[in-house]
Amino acid sequence: MKRPNPVKGFRKFVHRRPAINEVVREPTAGGIVFRRAKDSSVVEILLIQDSKGRWTIPKGHIEEGEPARDTAKREITEETGLAEMKVLDFLGKINFRYRRGNSLVLMTTEIYLVQALGDSDKIKPEKWMTSLSWLPANDALAKIEYEDISKLILLGLKIIRQQDL
Repeated sequence: MKRPNPVKGFRKFVHRRPAINEVVREPTAGGIVFRRAKDSSVVEILLIQDSKGRWTIPKGHIEEGEPARDTAKREITEETGLAEMKVLDFLGKINFRYRRGNSLVLMTTEIYLVQALGDSDKIKPEKWMTSLSWLPANDALAKIEYEDISKLILLGLKIIRQQDL
């Protein structure tokens, strides 16, 4: 008597991804944007909520030949509508990877501390975003989805206190 092959029936439930056939490097830059709340000394952080509901900071791809500092400013303006800002200190780099089809994407994001100037209430999210909001620093830390960005927010808050910004 022939014994049934348990693997044969299981194969229809197993989805094999195609092999990775290229590695793509994507340099990006962004900023931890802050302001002081009106009539208060509370530091607020500007966060975006992406189309998947994850809270993060404004950031985007570096154009060829564009300095990362300039990219951070451009992307913040594009994603939030914030017109006036001062790019302050470089806080650090975040590296992560993900799969896109048959490609392995290696993303490096350079993060800057950015002070909002002028009328910082005039913000408008891009169409792909779920939300855009100024949050007290503690609330921003609680909402942020990425531990590496949380650590850089804490570093930024330390600089804000030390330089009395």
